[in-house]
Amino acid sequence: MLGLWQLTETPTELWLNLPQPASYRPLLPATANATRLAQWLAGRVLAHRLIAELEMEPPPDLVVHNDATGRPWLAGDARDLNLSLSHSGAWVAAVLARGGRAGVDVEMVRDKAQRLASKFLNAEEWADAQATTLAAPDTASTHYTLLWSAKETLYKLAAQRGIIFKTQLLLSSFAPQESGEIPATLVLPDANTRHCICYSQPSPGYVLTYCHQPAL
Repeated sequence: MLGLWQLTETPTELWLNLPQPASYRPLLPATANATRLAQWLAGRVLAHRLIAELEMEPPPDLVVHNDATGRPWLAGDARDLNLSLSHSGAWVAAVLARGGRAGVDVEMVRDKAQRLASKFLNAEEWADAQATTLAAPDTASTHYTLLWSAKETLYKLAAQRGIIFKTQLLLSSFAPQESGEIPATLVLPDANTRHCICYSQPSPGYVLTYCHQPAL
């Protein structure tokens, strides 16, 4: 289940919508400014709203924590629910799945991804990206940001440290549209798995990607 939140609220307003606020105060990021705090709070409000949609009787003790890598997880009676969160600029995104693994990423379009393309794209992916953006130069920033976002989603789905973006998170060729799917392969020491990363543009200047791998 995918959830999106376009931020207009202040942190004070978001606190009023957050279940168990006392459980979340000790978990607050130590250095968050007002914008980052609003993103953090909105992610948790959104997660609880998705849980309420998925569960007829949501467990009252569920709290969103983050592990040492920053990956969110549900403490309490999680009932095999898996959560992924992302935020950028005015958007917050969440994917909640029962069983398996999930990943989501939302990104504000910037030139940075294009500048760093050689760091996270392998030779074949980079050649495909150059061919795509040569035909439509005005889409270059959006396209490279989308590729970065897709790999971020796959990285979150992998839920492992030490992943090398260029060699373990692989994207196949696709014809970019406003929304669609990107075939992808996750290369791990014990197995290679194929995935389908969904993508869209929640508003001009942003890209969204997400993926769910059902439990085997």
